Amino acid sequence: MTAEAREAGPRKDSAAGGERPLDIALLTYRGDPFCGGQGVYVRHLSRELVRLGHRVEVIGSQPYPVLDEGENLHGLSLTELPSLDLYGPPHPFRTPKRDEYRDWIDALEVGTMWTGGFPEPLTFSLRARRHLRARRGEFDIVHDNQTLGYGLLGDVGAPLVTTIHHPITVDRQLELDAAQSWGQRLSKRRWYAFTRMQKRVARRLPSVLTVSGTSRQEIVEHLGVRDERIHVVHIGADTDLFSPDPSIPQIPGRIVTTSSADVPLKGLVFLVEALAKVRTEHPGAHLVVVGKRAEDGPVAQAIERYGLEGAVEFVKGISDAELVDLVRSAEVACVPSLYEGFSLPAAEAMATGTPLVATTGGAIPEVAGPDGETCLAVPPGDAGALAAALSRLLGDPGLRARLGTAGRARVLARFTWAKAAEGTVAHYREAMALRPRGGTPAVAGPDGSAVQNPGRPEAATATTSVYRESRATC
Repeated sequence: MTAEAREAGPRKDSAAGGERPLDIALLTYRGDPFCGGQGVYVRHLSRELVRLGHRVEVIGSQPYPVLDEGENLHGLSLTELPSLDLYGPPHPFRTPKRDEYRDWIDALEVGTMWTGGFPEPLTFSLRARRHLRARRGEFDIVHDNQTLGYGLLGDVGAPLVTTIHHPITVDRQLELDAAQSWGQRLSKRRWYAFTRMQKRVARRLPSVLTVSGTSRQEIVEHLGVRDERIHVVHIGADTDLFSPDPSIPQIPGRIVTTSSADVPLKGLVFLVEALAKVRTEHPGAHLVVVGKRAEDGPVAQAIERYGLEGAVEFVKGISDAELVDLVRSAEVACVPSLYEGFSLPAAEAMATGTPLVATTGGAIPEVAGPDGETCLAVPPGDAGALAAALSRLLGDPGLRARLGTAGRARVLARFTWAKAAEGTVAHYREAMALRPRGGTPAVAGPDGSAVQNPGRPEAATATTSVYRESRATC
């Protein structure tokens, strides 16, 4: 991959349904598909959009997205829009050398980090706006994956649609609640200062996609976005990859979970406490965590406190195939989160036919389904309830089989990436049909004047529609 997009293949004459195929710019300020949900979203949605006949150019920063490849994916490309990568291994929070600075955005990025803030949503949005303006007229739609930076307000060269998975203000509040000193609280407030910008930007967006009804309500309450501007498009699991395989032996007592970080939101500390309780009844019970092990913090302390060093294993950097086989090998999958805007791990585990224990935090019930029918559901933050549900499943093979079968059927019916792509395209076309007040679809001509764009008859405008009445809420 280079700083320029890889060469895309020939464009199809029509997309699914016989409509004109779209040129889509899909933005993501962080694209790692192995840590967190944003990279997973970009990878799978981009693939399915191309399968529908559209061309997708993913524009992302470090850690760069990993996109699928194949003979039927010639319309998919990646453009790297590099940051200074201040948080990447092997030297997170590094200070760049003088010759690394390219412009004032780099200086802003470093200055924000030095003062304890998180600069990437703002600095990526500024770089993306500059990049998109230079390529005016090349895209039918710009789709932002939760950057919500000031740079995406105003002119980005095409109509803008934004996905908000859930408001980061939820993460902020959970971390503030878990802080154990005034110093920690001050540090968390500074780190999450970018959420003020995200609130202001979100209120001025004409079209917002989100992944669940729960997230929709949270966006209204936390960010102040008008309900009529928010559209729910459920995401899903790769049901071809995440599928049952009877040839994979189940490991007795194995519980698997996914946790991208040791943060209160993920509820991993409650699962560790629950495991200690489960082992009094099922001594062979053990936990495999897909994610990086924190050397210190609440989870590490809990493992030491309960003497579980040999019963909790962390794995990271595994391939898709290894991840699927790991989930298949478990007797139980668990999602212990205090809150999720959707929960891809729940959908993926259910798709493999692995029975699920999940909390009722956030949108998890929307994905996992009714307690006792497609999963066992427990209140968030309740280690005792988690332990009881896990023990029940570990001791009842018939219940495991019934929940596993019902869980996969639920995912196949409701949560696939193909359905997500179809729903997303429908909202792209709605956004393109909008016209700004007093505006007409136009791009810059050779002399700088506005001219009609004959190649994009549906394109709304070269300027993102922004709602003026929302300025009072900024």
